[in-house]
Amino acid sequence: MRQRVVRHKQIQVETRRPGALAACLAGMLLAGCAHKIPVAEPPPAVELPAGWSQSGTPASHEWPDTNWWQRFGSDELSQLVREGQDSNLELAAALSRVRQAAAQARIAGVALLPSVDAYAGASRDLPITGNHNANVSSTGQLQVSYELDFWGKNAAGVAAADASLRANFYDRQTVALTVTSGIVSTYLQILSLHDRLIVARENARTAQHVLSLVEAQSSVGAATSVDLARQRSAVASQQAALPALQQQEREAQSALAILLGKSPQTFRISDSGLDTIRLPEVTAGMPSELLSRRPDIRRSEALLAAASANVDMARAALFPSIRLTGSTGTQSSALVSLLNAQNLFANVGASLVAPIFDGGRLRTERDLAIEQKQELVQNYRATVLSALAEVDTVLGQIHSLDEQRRLKEVELEQSRVAFNLSEIRYKAGAEDLMTVLDTQRSLADVQNELGILKLKRLQATVSLYKALGGGWQAG
Repeated sequence: MRQRVVRHKQIQVETRRPGALAACLAGMLLAGCAHKIPVAEPPPAVELPAGWSQSGTPASHEWPDTNWWQRFGSDELSQLVREGQDSNLELAAALSRVRQAAAQARIAGVALLPSVDAYAGASRDLPITGNHNANVSSTGQLQVSYELDFWGKNAAGVAAADASLRANFYDRQTVALTVTSGIVSTYLQILSLHDRLIVARENARTAQHVLSLVEAQSSVGAATSVDLARQRSAVASQQAALPALQQQEREAQSALAILLGKSPQTFRISDSGLDTIRLPEVTAGMPSELLSRRPDIRRSEALLAAASANVDMARAALFPSIRLTGSTGTQSSALVSLLNAQNLFANVGASLVAPIFDGGRLRTERDLAIEQKQELVQNYRATVLSALAEVDTVLGQIHSLDEQRRLKEVELEQSRVAFNLSEIRYKAGAEDLMTVLDTQRSLADVQNELGILKLKRLQATVSLYKALGGGWQAG
């Protein structure tokens, strides 16, 4: 079988006349007018709501709030956030990625600059006769080359690298926001567990107090052995809640230590509770444009810009490339005459390299870049829609939790009244033990549920700060 060999054809023009080079460039310009590289378009539009409504004061502050965690009014929390921003390992890794992207951007920028190579050599001719004088000669040459970025390929490469740098920068901001939110949320969880442990110990003491009453009633025959067993069971149940809460507290302490880049074994925070935390007020009339500053959305925009630049690069690769080369050098019979002007010589040339046949590789690479860009367009839209849903969900949670907490506080007040009255009536012999046990259990449950609701409400505020990319007020 006859084998067909296809060779790449190279068109090369070499000249030392500026006029020939200008003619070459003019011809390329006329040929390239029909293949103008498009400018990267802005991110695709996504339909946004006018804003969100929530009880409170209308928003009138600049956004974002760079120190939003300070609005919880805790100096200890602010100190922990600063430590986390300095020592968190994920943030350190994200910063390294930013520096890598910056290096890649600098590397891409080199393509827009000329390249210069230096060549040097020396030789010594030894005499054959008895003459001891040796002839020493040396050569030196500088080779300069520069590719004319006629189709914008190199500029598109720089734009892609810059966009990737921005994407990595916004990625680090996303990590920072996630880490900061995690620190605040975990800190609030620890304070809530402190409160719940206090309530659990109080409930255990209350159960023990009721047990003393039952034992006193039993000693005079007013209470049965069944009553004693029931109350002893209630005491054990209240005491059994303590180890579980203590373990949750240890786990939360460890999680916070890891976020701060510290060893969990040596890390502890103060034993304060949620009463030391101020609940930030959620403003009304927040515009949906706040989402445009979320770092994950801005990262998606940067990735989309990089993809557009990659399309430009792939399209420009279909057209010829123009490279200018020049050289200057010296030749002498001694190193000391290296810079002798009489020995200087120079030449300048231009070369044109055009792809003739590559099996469709370049066009396929262009098609690939276009489809990759289309994928990022859809990812960008999905990111925006996800952000909208996240904010809407968090605002709904805040409204629901506020209402639940208001009703739960009423329930707590009435549960405490019911327990106190049942205890008084039991002492007077007007109430049986089952009523006391029921009101006691209801009071303990409501206290625990109210503590959980208080934590959820604070953490929902943290989630709203995170969903808006850093809040809605100035620091």
